[in-house]
Amino acid sequence: MQDNRIAQAQVYTDLQGLNALKTEARHDKQAALRQVAKQFESLFLAEMLKSMRKAGDVLSEGNYMNSQQSKFYRDMFDKQLSVTLAGNQGTGLADVMVRQLSQQIPGMQPDGQPLAAHRASLADYRRSAIPVSPQLPEQLNRVRALEAPSSVATDTAAQAAAPEAVAGDAPTLPARFDSPEQFVQTLLPLARRAAGDSGIDPQVMVAQAALETGWGKHMIEGEGGQPSHNLFGIKADARWAGGSVAITTTEYRNGLPLKEQADFRAYGSYEDSFRDYVDFLQSNPRYRDVLAAADQPREFARRLQQAGYATDPAYGQKIHSILGRSALMTATGGETPPEREE
Repeated sequence: MQDNRIAQAQVYTDLQGLNALKTEARHDKQAALRQVAKQFESLFLAEMLKSMRKAGDVLSEGNYMNSQQSKFYRDMFDKQLSVTLAGNQGTGLADVMVRQLSQQIPGMQPDGQPLAAHRASLADYRRSAIPVSPQLPEQLNRVRALEAPSSVATDTAAQAAAPEAVAGDAPTLPARFDSPEQFVQTLLPLARRAAGDSGIDPQVMVAQAALETGWGKHMIEGEGGQPSHNLFGIKADARWAGGSVAITTTEYRNGLPLKEQADFRAYGSYEDSFRDYVDFLQSNPRYRDVLAAADQPREFARRLQQAGYATDPAYGQKIHSILGRSALMTATGGETPPEREE
């Protein structure tokens, strides 16, 4: 519901309505943008009327009706007229500004509609239970072992059962994966945490990572074999301030595969790679249409290809094909990402 004080902005002498736009912008950016655009259009109309009056003043020299008092009230009338005209149909300038500036509002499409991943309030967030990690039972056993009475026998048993936990080291994830099942079971929980409220389906993220890494068997590594944990083949361009590794990669130029040397981003963990992937899409305007289809896996993959994420002409189709693989079906209980009905 619109603040009543905003309606008062239709009177040019009341500045309280303009101040209310700051509050409105926190709740409804699109409505606040339209009000600001109308105010700007009224300023434009006021300047236009002012110029027209100046042209008419040349012909009214010597007229006893052309006094300072009449000019004062005439200016008041013109200012209110400009606000009223802009608040109604106007000249169309406000509509043009809304279409242009809507593209710069986070979470909004160019036509002013919210993106599929946009969350305007708490009611828009998912209310399903947080998926339980397959590693939870093992972690619980380690915690119970640490809470046991401190004795030589107990300590020895705890060290034998969970040496990593006793030593204080986090579980080490493999640098390469032996099977698609291991790849999915290890990385799907990380994808779910990284997806957050972005709207991107974690299964689609894992499928794309499987395509980029050959199910984890062809990981990007440095010259010394150090892992980069780069699951999505994101290159280290000028915007990247972290570490990188240089490898020879295949790029498609004019439909032909060519070998090229390129620098790729290096991460401290696979979870960092998932989080950077989400941030990479959200912070790049070229992927705005991709995120608008975040709840449509097939369309998401197709738009990802169209946006130029990869040079492989069959990139989107390959991602969708991987979504039907048995490894993903088994890890998710036989469920595939649902397509939204249009």
